[in-house]
Parts: sequence; structure tokens; C-alpha cells
Amino acid sequence: MNLPNGFVRLDPERATQHDSVQRDQTQTPRPFYLIHRDSFAAWRERQTPALAQWLQTHAFDAAPGSVLSLPGEDGGFAAAVLGIGDPLDPFSYAHAPSVLPPGLWQLDAKIDDEALRALHLGWGLGAYRFTRYREAPRAPAQLVVAEIDAETADLLHACARVRDLINTPTEDMGPEQLETIAHEIAQAHGASFESVVGDELLTRNFPAIHAVGRASHRAPRLIRFDWGDAAHPHIALVGKGVCFDSGGLDIKPADGMRNMKKDMGGAAHALALAELVMARKLPLRLTLLIPAVENAIGPNAFRPGEVIATRKGVSVEIDNTDAEGRVILCDALTLASEEKPAWLIDFATLTGAARIALGPDLPALYANDDALAQGWLDAGMQTRDPLWRMPLWRPYLRYLTSNIADLANGGPSRMAGSVTAALYLERFVPAEQKWAHLDVYSWNDNDRPGRPAGGEAQGLRAVYALLKRRASQAD
Repeated sequence: MNLPNGFVRLDPERATQHDSVQRDQTQTPRPFYLIHRDSFAAWRERQTPALAQWLQTHAFDAAPGSVLSLPGEDGGFAAAVLGIGDPLDPFSYAHAPSVLPPGLWQLDAKIDDEALRALHLGWGLGAYRFTRYREAPRAPAQLVVAEIDAETADLLHACARVRDLINTPTEDMGPEQLETIAHEIAQAHGASFESVVGDELLTRNFPAIHAVGRASHRAPRLIRFDWGDAAHPHIALVGKGVCFDSGGLDIKPADGMRNMKKDMGGAAHALALAELVMARKLPLRLTLLIPAVENAIGPNAFRPGEVIATRKGVSVEIDNTDAEGRVILCDALTLASEEKPAWLIDFATLTGAARIALGPDLPALYANDDALAQGWLDAGMQTRDPLWRMPLWRPYLRYLTSNIADLANGGPSRMAGSVTAALYLERFVPAEQKWAHLDVYSWNDNDRPGRPAGGEAQGLRAVYALLKRRASQAD
């Protein structure tokens, strides 16, 4: 197994690693110590007087996210001490690859298996670098390992997949490129694949997807693949794939448009999750649906006030062309519901209102089934990948009233914007269909340990744990 970026084996006969990392096979790894603030005083008392004085001189107290290099006799670094928080939180360790001096590092003491997996996951998240267009300013410190748990490596790959897809500018990640990547993933795991492109969307009854994407020179499409045994529980995954959102004729201001390459973050999550499930060979049957469009401005752009058709037969008045994500999702949700999966799960960078309510770190979870919602919340706590449930408060459907159509995609009120977006989606999901919707930011506004500025996977590890539990029950 190839090791993720940030990890290295020393045995030359078994050594394989990320191609972008160069290492010195003869270099001796330096040790590092993981210390929780609560146990720091006892640990310090066991050290030599000189080391205890060094710790005191630097006022090191093992605060979470802290680091202190320990000097060697030759004037170099002999070791390092890392302050950590929750030992089962991967982000307790994610500062290590960037704050430790470059080179090889080895954990000084044994830790239990669960904490070791968290360390590996956090180290890998902290070692992530997006290098498609330039080399990283500095390579991450390298963690010497005998091996990495295969599931941890697959989780790291999934998180990196989300980040890479979102970080790639739209010129290189439009609907066609997104389709190509989905096709490659499907082929790699033996999934059947299909894409409905351009005017064929009208022929196949996906009029809402076509309406949103028709103004772009890059044809809109519905990407689909299916995988797994029909005897296993059927899980349908849907991801919003707006590869760039100008806002359409209700054009965004410059600062609102600047990062709209990330508006396909829902598709990135759904695709990475599907790839992870297939890589782990969970006993599930998957259907992945990604409506992929570019919301552009052109002579045939859909307009405010238009009434568009949908696959479900619900007519939708366009109040605002910048509320396009829910419009493309409604056709995909309708198709997914027609196949009556056990669970229908969608991911979408749907509303700024969710960020106003919960900030950038907490995705907003909506669900019409309490058990499904609680399972995802519990998995988020277990994996330290949190999210927050929001209410499907149906009286707020009054904010989506249209005088000429069954439904509007928005309205004049700024109240409860995330809730009304979820209610719009729910209109296209049958009441008996178990459904969960994650309104996810998919982005880090600035650099933090393990969370570099740019694309981010949020709720992914949690939903994988949820699906893994569902698969084990079925198995």
C-alpha cells in the first residue's frame, strides 16, 4: 500500500511513499512526545533538570496545538514535545507536520490503537498540500511508520479527494471534468456509469437541470453510477455540482463570486464518499447522482420570474437565479426517490444562511427521519467530525409561495434561509422516503492546523461511520 503524503517507511525493501516527497534513507528519525496538559506536570518531573529548565524557560505548558523543540548536543534538534487536546480527535495532532522541522520523526511511546489511528489521520490531514499549480512552500515533517491502517489511509484519500476537487479552478473542473473523474472512479471499482448531457436532459425529463445549465458553453449533465449487490441495503447519494456560480442574471457581487469554484462541494463530498464506500467494499448498494452545471450568464440564461418544469411535475417560479442549487437538486432527488432507496442522502453548498446560523465549521443537517438524523449526529461525535441538526419547520413554506406556480425557489424574506432551502428540497422527496440533507460550507477561509485555506471535507468521516454501521447491521 502506498503511504499518504506525510508518512514514510525506513525499510528500503518496503518503502513506498508520495511521489512529491523526497527523503534521506540514512537520516535517523527524531523522537517526539505527545503530552496532554493534564499530565504535563507529572511528565516534566520525570525529565532531567536541564530539560525541565528548558521547558520552564520557554513557558511550555502542553497547551493543545503547542510545540517545543528540544536541543541536541550538536546544536540541532534532538526531539520535540507536542501539546495535544482530545487524544481521539485527529485535529489534536494536525499541527505536527507543519510546526515540526522538516525531516523524519517518530513517536516516542506507544499509544492505544484508537489514539494511533487519530494520530495518523490528523497527521495526514495536516500534511495535505494542493500542488497542482505550484510546489508547496515547504514539505511537511514526515512521520515514520511501520504501516498505516488501510481504512485510515482510505479516509485520508477521501478527504484529500474532496479538497482537491474543490481547490481546482473551474477552468479545470467544469461539468465535463467532473464527469471524467466520476467515470474513472466508477471504472476503478466496477460500477456502471452513465451521463445524460445537454439537450438529452430534456428528452430524459430533467428539465430543471437543463434550465440552470443551458446558458454555459459547457453542457449541463446528470452524472450517475451504480455499484454493489442488489441484495444489500440501497443508499442513494446526491451531490450539488454547480461547478461555478456567477449567480446568473441575479449576478453576485465580486466578493460573493470570488470562491464560487467551491459550489460543487456537495458533489465532491458525494463522490468521495461513494469512492470510500467502494474502496472499503461495504455491503451496500450505491447509487450516486451528481447534477453538474455552470450557472452562467448568456442570451438563453434562465430568468427571474420564469416558471420552469421539474421531473416531479411541480412547477417552480424562479424568484432568484442565484438560488440555483436547489433547482438542479430537485430533479436528482426525484430520480433517486423513484428507486426507493433505504436512505437518500444529499450534500450541497446550499445557503449562506447556514453559515450565518452555525458558522463555517458546523454543517447544517436536515432530515425527515429522527433515527437517521441521530445516527449521523452520534457518528459525528464519535469521529470528532461534528454537525448540527436544524429543523424542517414546515410553516416556513410560506416564504416559498408563488402566485403562478406550485412553488417558488425563493422569496422576498431573508428569514430562515437555510430552513426554507431544505423545505424546498423536501418538496421533491416522498414523505415515506428516509432522507437527510447536509448544507455544508466545504471551505476553510484561512489556514488552521490540519485545515488549510481552501476546500474542506466536512461531515464526511461521520457519514462514512454511519454507513459502515448500517452495512454491519445488514451484513
